[in-house]
Amino acid sequence: MINKSLLLTYLYLLIYITLSSGVILYNKWVLSPKYFNFPFPITLTMIHMGFSGAVAFFLIRVFKVVSPVKMTFNIYATCVIPISAFFASSLWFGNTAYLHISVAFIQMLKALMPVATFLVAVLCGTDKLRWDVFLNMVLVSVGVVISSYGEIHFNVIGTVYQVTGIFAEALRLVLTQVLLQKKGLSLNPITSLYYIAPCSFIFLFVPWYFLEKPGMEISQIQFNFWIFFSNAVCALLLNFSIFLVIGRTGAVTMRVAGVLKDWILIALSTVVFPESMITGLNIIGYAIALCGVVLYNYLKVKDVRATQLASESIPERIAKDWKLEKKSSDVYRPDSSNVVEGIGTTDFAVDEEAPLIPSSRLSHIGRTQQSSRNA
Repeated sequence: MINKSLLLTYLYLLIYITLSSGVILYNKWVLSPKYFNFPFPITLTMIHMGFSGAVAFFLIRVFKVVSPVKMTFNIYATCVIPISAFFASSLWFGNTAYLHISVAFIQMLKALMPVATFLVAVLCGTDKLRWDVFLNMVLVSVGVVISSYGEIHFNVIGTVYQVTGIFAEALRLVLTQVLLQKKGLSLNPITSLYYIAPCSFIFLFVPWYFLEKPGMEISQIQFNFWIFFSNAVCALLLNFSIFLVIGRTGAVTMRVAGVLKDWILIALSTVVFPESMITGLNIIGYAIALCGVVLYNYLKVKDVRATQLASESIPERIAKDWKLEKKSSDVYRPDSSNVVEGIGTTDFAVDEEAPLIPSSRLSHIGRTQQSSRNA
């Protein structure tokens, strides 16, 4: 007999992989001068943010699907604004890279996501410098360098944009952990879009006004409503699908799905965009990088299991409560892997792949401590 729950999990994973790959290929097609020819990545990102923010507003304020969280001015100014700034930057730089380099090469560069996240976390003091992890990061970096050397259409500008976007995403992930999670604030996908998307839109407006607005006035670009509407809908659905998958799977499953998605996307991109060629050196370098990523995943999973074992010493009553709710360490977070993006170790890609705010739930102990502090 087929396990319906397992079947539903695989269905969610399939939807996530399909939407994630589709959004990236769609963005490339829209931005590429050889296809739809809309070479304005900031504008495209602003459309996504504006649409997502509007949908979230109607769901919360008009249809009241979910209730807004208690957001103080202090939390908004010190948490939401800086996170939104880095989120907007990661999308801006990541989408701009599509103008200069291929989708396949972009996915290979995204193997650097764990490296960027680890370095930023160490610098911010949220992680310790461990030599086993550091050596994995060196292995990933060497693989990416080899893959870049084998890239036929290597472009310095596109590579710099993509790597900058990766580090901006790493900063966002670490800031989310430091600022929001430590304050015990939990945002679901709708409320995260409600608070962060409009703020990101405003941050993007400044570079758009100076960098793209003059060019749009001169070029008299074509604007197809249905193209941009469907593109924004796909990006929004992808964000929701990530949270559905996170709610039904653990960290390991998400990381494996991310690796599978990257390979599928690399293969698909060579079919959809014939000019995107992959060399043997590309594959060798990417395989080396993935070895480092897999080892990094293994160490992270070991850390999670060690945390679980430590929790066994908690009194039985509390332990039962704790097991009913997924511990935050059991929930996949792009900062501990690839994403998203999106989607760390195979991180969720930068363009609308990573959830705006990783889902975090307070354990029984966390709620008890918080309620005692509030009292």
